[in-house]
Parts: sequence; structure tokens; C-alpha cells
Amino acid sequence: MRVMVIIKATKNSEAGALPSKELFAEMEKYNEQLAKAGILLAADGLKPSSRGKRVRFAGGKRTVLDGPFTDTRDLVAGYWLWQVETIDEAIDWVKRCPDPMPGEEALIEIRPLFELDDFAAIDPTGELRRKEKELLASVGARH
Repeated sequence: MRVMVIIKATKNSEAGALPSKELFAEMEKYNEQLAKAGILLAADGLKPSSRGKRVRFAGGKRTVLDGPFTDTRDLVAGYWLWQVETIDEAIDWVKRCPDPMPGEEALIEIRPLFELDDFAAIDPTGELRRKEKELLASVGARH
């Protein structure tokens, strides 16, 4: 199963504070362990929401909203994509993670991704899933 492991934003991450050199090195070691275990698919940190945009869809209209976005508990500071056997395996790996937000309360969320087979009920012939799989393979996406 693939999961997205989401590091929630904090006051410091939204202020654009970079991690210490020590934390950066600890995270690098952690990412190496994930890679050696065959779990790591992708990982990145995100710049503060002040550098971002949102597009609101309502009533057929699209409205662009400029950051910053105020409620940090709804914001993401970084993420990993992992391939694990179970959600419990993902929990075990998160428990080994260095504290991503020293001096602040950190929150990491784990969310399973939909797999193409999850859409069998709306695509009984498999034609749409086959086309999607071909498209993803053509761009090098792991699915």
C-alpha cells in the first residue's frame, strides 16, 4: 500500500525557518534508512504558505487566493510518499522519525493513497483504469 506521510506546518515552518544543520543531517540519515528498506518513493519540504496560492472552485467560477493561509493545522510543511505493507508499518517508521519541529509540537499524519483497483466499482470493464495506468507509466509515475 502507498501512503502519504504528511508533516503538518507550525508557526516556525510558516515563518520560513529552515531546519538546523543537525536536524537536516538526521533527516538525511532517516531518509537513507527508508530508501534502503525500499519504502521511500518521494520526499519534499514545502515553502511557507505565504509563497503559495489556492484556487477556489465555487458556482462554476475559479478564484485565485494568495497566501499566507492562517490556520497552520490545515497546512502541510512537508511530505513523504512510502510503499509499505500495512498502515502499522508506516506508524512504526513514523515513530523512528527525528522530531521534525524541535521546540514546537509536531504532528505527522499518515494517509493511504487510492490505488487504481479501488475504482473497480465505477469502472467494471477496467478500461478507464487501464488507460490511467498507461498514462501514469508514460510519465514514470509509480502506481
